[in-house]
Amino acid sequence: MNVLPSKHRFAADSTWASASADVAPGDSPLAAEHLRELAHARDRAKSIRKAARVAAFNGWTTGLIATCSLPFVLYDPSSLIITAGLSIVAFNEFRGRNQLLKFDPAASTLLGWNQLGLLAMVTAYCLWSLYGGLADSGAVSNELKGYADLDSVLGSAGGFQGLYTSITYALYGSVIALSALFQGGNAFYYFTRRRHIEDFIAETPEWVRKVQGGLL
Repeated sequence: MNVLPSKHRFAADSTWASASADVAPGDSPLAAEHLRELAHARDRAKSIRKAARVAAFNGWTTGLIATCSLPFVLYDPSSLIITAGLSIVAFNEFRGRNQLLKFDPAASTLLGWNQLGLLAMVTAYCLWSLYGGLADSGAVSNELKGYADLDSVLGSAGGFQGLYTSITYALYGSVIALSALFQGGNAFYYFTRRRHIEDFIAETPEWVRKVQGGLL
């Protein structure tokens, strides 16, 4: 069945409410077969709705971080690049969410690459900050040379500079590792949703997809 039968044309919201409440066939303008189709499609769409909620959460979270980073542009104009990048990522998350709710398989590709793009941006930022931090360690070390007992207090072979370098590597290395875990996991999750969408399209009549696409 490719189209909604003309004798069953009605408002989409009343259709969904009838199916969700398991209205008896005699009380609904839909035949029992149509009610079953709607109920089964609702169950099949659960994984897609979940992916849409994940995209919405990622979009709001990334958008909030972009908003919080905006004031730093006043002190460091280069921060504008980070803010702009985060804003683009947030926009794509919401865009992908809308495509998911329309059962567009391309949504999974968009969202997956969007997360990989965010991972690349975080990695580039951390590497740049790591380079700058290590370059500054020498200057900081020179300023502290007047404290003759500092190396012995720290109890490390490389003194303060060695400790500073270790902390810098650990800090940015941890951020990159966590981002790889989170953004990489999100990307994998999104990419694997494509099969769910394609299966849903193959198993669901067109008129049911249109009804659900307007209500999910």
